[in-house]
Amino acid sequence: MTHSSEIATMLACGMPADLPLNLAIRDWPLPYAGRLDARESEQIDLVVIHCTELPDLAMARDYGERVLHAESQTGNSGHYYIDRDGAIVRFVQPERIAHHTRGYNPCSIGIELVNTGRYPDWFDSRRQAMDEPYTEAQIGALIALLKSLRAQLPNLQWIAGHEDLDTAQVPASDEPAKTVARKRDPGPLFPWPRVLAAVSLERLAPA
Repeated sequence: MTHSSEIATMLACGMPADLPLNLAIRDWPLPYAGRLDARESEQIDLVVIHCTELPDLAMARDYGERVLHAESQTGNSGHYYIDRDGAIVRFVQPERIAHHTRGYNPCSIGIELVNTGRYPDWFDSRRQAMDEPYTEAQIGALIALLKSLRAQLPNLQWIAGHEDLDTAQVPASDEPAKTVARKRDPGPLFPWPRVLAAVSLERLAPA
């Protein structure tokens, strides 16, 4: 039985979807994953929650495969991706440093939730709403993954949203005299109280 169908069964039976599960994680390493810098597990003390701001996992994969850093021939991605049905895919192993949050990559794990976000007009000042809710299966899978990571990584202590850590403003695409947030994920519909109540991690507030 896959992880997503376990989540569905629990919900159908009235059981909370945030109970720890034996996670079924599909490994789908990025082509350049082996070129990312290695690190010790003790170095990891933070999880950063993102949303893809793309319509589906296939497009997120396409973005993840793009080589954006010429010197290392690597690109930007999270470590784990959680689809709307709760399926978890690992693009980068935790012992590698993925490029997902400026200034925090060496000590953090990036988890991406598939969600449309502001796509396709990320920086249009008239289209800054984050309207798509996260699914029960996604949040259940996220909580189970966080519990698993907490058990595996001895120094994991903090959790943050991408928007907590990258607070830069950029010119709006429709009117450059205006500015909009560079990152808004995971956004206003992410259930922080539920997630924080379920896992023994402390939210890292912006500086």
